[in-house]
Amino acid sequence: MKNVARLAAAAALASVVAGHSIFAEFEVNGVSAGKENGLRLPTYDGPIEDVTSSAVACNGGPNPLVKFSPNVIDVPAGAEITARWIHTLDTDWRTGLIIDASHKGPIMVYLSKVSNAATAAIPSGGWFKIHEEGYDSASGKWAVDRLIADRGYKFRIPSCVAPGNYLMRVELIALHAAGNYPGAQLYMECAQINITGGGSLSPATVNFPGAYSGSDPGIKFNLYQSPINYVIPGPRPVTCGGTQPQTTTAARTTTPAATTRATTTATTTTRAATTTGGGSGGGQQAAWGQCGGISWTGPTSCVSGYTCKEINAYYSQCAP
Repeated sequence: MKNVARLAAAAALASVVAGHSIFAEFEVNGVSAGKENGLRLPTYDGPIEDVTSSAVACNGGPNPLVKFSPNVIDVPAGAEITARWIHTLDTDWRTGLIIDASHKGPIMVYLSKVSNAATAAIPSGGWFKIHEEGYDSASGKWAVDRLIADRGYKFRIPSCVAPGNYLMRVELIALHAAGNYPGAQLYMECAQINITGGGSLSPATVNFPGAYSGSDPGIKFNLYQSPINYVIPGPRPVTCGGTQPQTTTAARTTTPAATTRATTTATTTTRAATTTGGGSGGGQQAAWGQCGGISWTGPTSCVSGYTCKEINAYYSQCAP
């Protein structure tokens, strides 16, 4: 019986880890930049759950960034980008697991202009969104569903973005445990790109941390409600001449709340930056949420039926 219990626990833990994912490769107009090339990467595929942490910009913190590509990838303004997420750095995106299908949620892309993308420190400010996709009520699909089905995620660089070096922040938010905060799992890495051509767009920007609050309806969200009424967090994407620079423009569900967020973007950074996250270890973490690890300050106990299980020194998660 003890062996059976051990096997069941190991299987449960394996399913938790299998949910993780990492942005580890991208293509420019159908041409791969090369696996891990032009990217700043941790070796671990775990999420960030504390939206007030500096790690929410380009990862880091509980997932230390240890792989820094020396290369900056040329990207023409208006180019189509294909982001390749994979379960671990050893996974082949063509055949292996991308992310567990239960990890439904939105995908967003931000840019931050820097002097030299290969050497610049990760900025906290100066980020603007160029793409977002959430839940499509017509098809009943999330952006993550499209990522899994296509084994990659396509979006475009706006044609009006000014030329120069940028960090490109590509982000996936898994909402399966987002009913409480912290609980939403943010998966993001940053690519080092040089935009050529383009225009003179100089958009308003947000900070990371600061763009999201733990109480935002796109961060604290019950995935299992019906009907689904989801508001993507952060500002709305920039536009070129009034045209939305997205591959899919109908994917975001528009609600009165979303309209309000779009008209109050300028105050988002100030409001969110004053919100403290992670707590002081009190309360209970939701199913599959982070419950421990080096530097973790959030809940360390789990809701009924779940136990805090160590994945590694930096990350423990509530699992059955």
